[in-house]
Amino acid sequence: MQKAELTTTWVVYKMTLYRQAIARHAVCEQREWEALELARPGYHTLVQAGIESEAEAERLARGLA
Repeated sequence: MQKAELTTTWVVYKMTLYRQAIARHAVCEQREWEALELARPGYHTLVQAGIESEAEAERLARGLA
């Protein structure tokens, strides 16, 4: 029996950094974002979810900086 493939999607979010005026964008897997939101709802700002590759998410995050 073959293992079912799990689809990993990525998100870009704006990090809330204490005492820093510069916006920082970060990339993580969707499941990691969900854990961040569960721990501190609304603390960071979601920019885009459902990105299909990490490379695409990284390009988006760099373009927003």
